[in-house]
Parts: sequence; C-alpha cells; structure tokens
Amino acid sequence: MSVQTKNEARARRKRRVRKNMHGTAERPRMTVFKSNKHIYVQVIDDDRGATMAASSTLNESLRGSVKELNKKDAATKVGEAIAEACKAAQIERVVFDRNGYPYAGRVAAVADGARSGGLEL
Repeated sequence: MSVQTKNEARARRKRRVRKNMHGTAERPRMTVFKSNKHIYVQVIDDDRGATMAASSTLNESLRGSVKELNKKDAATKVGEAIAEACKAAQIERVVFDRNGYPYAGRVAAVADGARSGGLEL
C-alpha cells in the first residue's frame, strides 16, 4: 500500500475536477492557489491558453492593506480585487476552480469576496 503525500492527494483531486471543467472567453476559469503565506487567483481562458486577469496578496495595491489582516480576511480582499479586475476586462461570469483544495477557509473566502465584488460564480 502506498501512502500519498498531501500534495499528491491534492494533485489527484485537481485532475479529477479539471477533466470536467473548461474556461472559455465568455466564461473563463477562475483558479486559486494558496501557499502558507499568500493566496493567488487567476482568470484563465483555456481556449487561448491566456490569463485574462490576476490578483494576489503580493499585488502592489493590496500588499499594504492585507499585511495586518489574517489570512482569511486577506483572501476576501483578493477575491474583491479579482472581481474588480474582471469588471475592467468585461468579464461577468466565471467557472470557479478550487484547484484540488477543499471549498473551505481561504478558498471559500476568495469566492465570497468575488461574489461580493459582483462576479457571478
């Protein structure tokens, strides 16, 4: 019996979810990646293979305001920032890709922040 590491298990979940999910120009895929310190969000058109919008806790506009917040509140701010970036790119609807992470904590906070910013998931 082989034992999977945490990253290997996440990679399996990611492959399972991604085989049924595809971002288009009309409804791109919003994917989330989280590290121990930061959270990153990209809006991707899989047809072209291009990133249409991106935001993270490392953005110049967010870096100062999220420094004193806890990680979950910072994730909410990133979600609101990606919603603004999507509005600037005239994107109203996205497909949410949790990237193999459970839909809880920071991942759910990004989704809630994006919804409160006016993005339809």
